[in-house]
Parts: sequence; structure tokens; C-alpha cells
Amino acid sequence: MGWLDNETGLEKTAANHAALTPLTHLRRAADLFATREALVYGHTRRSYAQYYARVSQLASALVGAGVMPGNVVATLLPNIPPHAEAHFGIPACGAVLNAINTRLEADTVAYILEHGGAKVLLVDTEFLDLAHDACATLSQPPLLIEVADTEAGFAASGKHTEYEAFLASGDPGFEWIMPQDEWESLALNYTSGTTGRPKGVVYHHRGAYLSTLSQPISWRMTLYPRYLTIVPMFHCNAWCHPWMIPVLGGTVICLRDITARGIYQAISTEGATHFGGAPIVLQTIINAQESDRLPFDHVVEVFTAGAPPPAATLAAIEPLGFNVTQVYGLTETYGPATECLWHDGFDALPDDDRAEVKARTGVAMPFMDGVCVMTPETMQPVTRDGAALGEIMHRGNGVMKGYYKNPEATAEAFRGGWFHSGDIAFQYSDGYIKIADRAKDIIISGGENVSSVEVEGVLMKHPAVQLAAVVAKPDEKWGEVPCACIEVKNGVDVTEAELIAFCRTKLAGFKTPKRVIFMDLPKTSTGKIQKFELRGQVRDI
Repeated sequence: MGWLDNETGLEKTAANHAALTPLTHLRRAADLFATREALVYGHTRRSYAQYYARVSQLASALVGAGVMPGNVVATLLPNIPPHAEAHFGIPACGAVLNAINTRLEADTVAYILEHGGAKVLLVDTEFLDLAHDACATLSQPPLLIEVADTEAGFAASGKHTEYEAFLASGDPGFEWIMPQDEWESLALNYTSGTTGRPKGVVYHHRGAYLSTLSQPISWRMTLYPRYLTIVPMFHCNAWCHPWMIPVLGGTVICLRDITARGIYQAISTEGATHFGGAPIVLQTIINAQESDRLPFDHVVEVFTAGAPPPAATLAAIEPLGFNVTQVYGLTETYGPATECLWHDGFDALPDDDRAEVKARTGVAMPFMDGVCVMTPETMQPVTRDGAALGEIMHRGNGVMKGYYKNPEATAEAFRGGWFHSGDIAFQYSDGYIKIADRAKDIIISGGENVSSVEVEGVLMKHPAVQLAAVVAKPDEKWGEVPCACIEVKNGVDVTEAELIAFCRTKLAGFKTPKRVIFMDLPKTSTGKIQKFELRGQVRDI
């Protein structure tokens, strides 16, 4: 401790200290950007003054419904304005936001509602049946508030209090209940739960606040971006972007259904400048029908994450008017925690090499204290030689508080003073990380490690391949061998033998797929390919 810290009178007071929270972004925007567009959805246009008033009404109405600070309020909503409002209105009454994946089955939704203890559930009319089925099994079901999306043609069912009526019961002058401690819980997000019941990831106000100030730096954002919502708000709270956009006085352009035409419409007509999405979204744009494409005259900045994007995908989308930056993170790290930071020296590389560099996982974003590839047994960094494999680990303000009601899983995840991601990677000499695979997705063939990501990257370079996923197939001789599951582009023919021969020209023999299966790949709501399902299907072949 320095001598200044011993000086009397140097203490935290209301004048020099306040709990960091993303709530302050909207409060500031309502003052500075009162008349600017905050939310756009079809015919709906709301200014920051209107946005703030509706958020205040929501917070007030929730208090009137008996919600207390620390209670959980859940949502089953697509990317529409009420979901953006919920991201501020729920914490503005001191409650914790629990945005639930709308594509889950009723049993898992019921588990999340019960485990999280939600007092209120905001549910879109389209998902009322799902909500009813989930709540039917609960001893203390939450109060249902129905959100009728008339822009999408969904009229209110009349069975529940409708959102607009609920809002009308609130006070637009409600004084927000701000956190006294930035460690207070802001949001509760549940992991996908592919190997068991999902775990509840708890976010604090500090982490979300710092993420919202870090990402604009990484995204090279200036004032007044027009942000297109493609990442679901139930997925890491859309990577914290709904909390972030008011910092810059930007506009959130809501898109309920993710289609190529919807994306082009938002860019061409609404002037969208930024969006985030999984590589499958990039493929949707690349493979769009000519009739769905609309002209635009600006470069659209894209964050892509969820799976390592193949270099071929990155090379194909740039000429269409998109500049893609790969980011990487997990639910446990508030979404993006690393970025493929672009250096001037990369511009001189040949096109194929530039695409390969863009496919790197990258380096730590500014709000992370550390991101490193380490050997989990020794907790020592791997050699930065672009070959030695280890586990990606995170440390800092951008890591969750822990898993709700699961101290054992929390302790295991934080073992050794770092958050263990479960992702296997190597590190280049310049510090850039490149994911090789999830630990469970590494294929061990005859004692050799095969990265499914590497094989997928090669397959994606074939002109007939739209999507590729590589998983292990049991083999009597080698233990397991790579098996490629392929979605082919419309109107294109290719055979198993042709794809295997193509891979042989670019991969070592043990890395070459020994079997190719043509199919529609199973995907999550965020575009991730569900490899656990593929592994089961391949085992049965």
C-alpha cells in the first residue's frame, strides 16, 4: 500500500464512487440523445426518451406485481423491442433478468423456471403453449405477462395480462433501484445443458458494464451505430449488446426471424452498420438467393462467434460488403472475451493467408485481465509455437460470479485461479490463440490428435459444401476416425469419394475423413452445430 492510501480523508464517498452498472448507459442516453432513434422494429420507432419512459414503467409495474430486489424475472421472447426493454426494466427494479432460450423443450424450461425461482415470466404469444406446458409442472408458477407482437401478426390470446396493459399500470417517472454494490447480480443465463441439466451462470453489474465499454473499442464503433439484432437476446444477453448500444446513442434494429432477406432489408433500408452472428449467419448471406439481395453502399462490421469460422467463409463474405472480426467467449464470460485484433502488417498478406489469420481466435479484449492457453494439469502456459495444445483459460472482471446453486461446479470451473473454458487451442508466437477443438470433440485416431475444426476448414473450401461438421466414428483398428457430416449447396452434386479425395490433397492421411454422410445438420438456436447429436448418429451407422 502506498503512502497516499494512508492519508486520512481519502475515502469512497457518493462524490467519487458509484457502483458500475450498464443501467447508467440508458439513463445517460435518455438525457443526451432524447430525440434520437433508440429502437426500430417494422413500423415501430421509439426515441431514447420514449425508451427510457417505457423501461421505467416496466420496472414500476414489476414492483407493483410484488417483485422485490434480488427476485428473478424471466423472459421467453424473440428479438423484439419488449425484450430490449426487459434488459433494462427488470434490473431497474433491482431484479435479476433470466432470458430463456425459446427453442428449449417444456421440461427444460420448467427446470430453469423452478431452479431460478422466477416470480414473473414475460412470454411472447408464439411461445404461450411452451410456457403453459412448463408452468403446469411447477408448484409455484410465475405470473405470466403476455407480449403480443402485432408487427409479426400475433394478436393477444386474452388469457393473460398483456404487456402493454401491464406497462400502462407503471409509472414513467419511477425512480430506478440502482445497485449499491457492482457485484450484485444482474442476469442469470443458463448454459445449453447438452450433457445434463443446464447450469445457471450469474452475471454481475460490473462485468456487464465493462464489457459494454470494451466491445466498442474492439468493434471500432463510433457514435450512432445502427445495430441489427441477430444474436438472440437469450444468448449471453445478445453478447451484452442491448446494454451497450445506448453508450453510443445508437439504434437497435430488431429482427424477429433471421433470414437472408430480413438481413439485407435491415442493411439496405434501415442502414444497419453492425451485427453479431454465428458462422451459419455468414453462410446465409453468402448463399442468399439473388431475389433476396438488396443493394447497400457501406461496409457492415460483423462480429462472428459460436464456432470457429472457416477461412473459406471469411474469404467469400468480404467481397459482398462485410468486414468480419472473429470474437470468442462463453456464456461464462459475458459473451465475447477475445478478438482477432487486426494489425497493419496483416493487410500485406495474400488473400488466402489473410482469411486464415481472420479465422484465429485472437487475443484478450480490453476488459479481460488475462486469457491464456495452459496445460490444465500443471496450470502452466503452453509453448507459443503454434502447435502445443492446451486449454483456454480466462481471468478477470469478464468472468461470471459462478454457477447458481452449484458450488461444486463453480469450484471446478475456477480451479487454480482461472476459469477453465473446456476449449482446446494452441498459441502463436505473437500471442494469438487458435481453437483446435472442444476437449470432447478432439478425435484421437491411432494415438494421433485430429482437430475437427481443421478438417472442417478444409471441407468448407470445396465449392459444393455449404456446412461441414466432423465427429469421431468408432473404428476397430484405429479406435476412432474422422467422419464428415455435410450439407451440400442447393443444385450442386458431389460424391463421398470426391470429398475424401479433395481432403487427401490438403490433409495428412490420419486427418482425412474415412466416411462422408450427407444430411441436414442439427443446430442450436444460435447456429451452433449440435455435435453431440451427430456423434450419436454416427455411432449407430
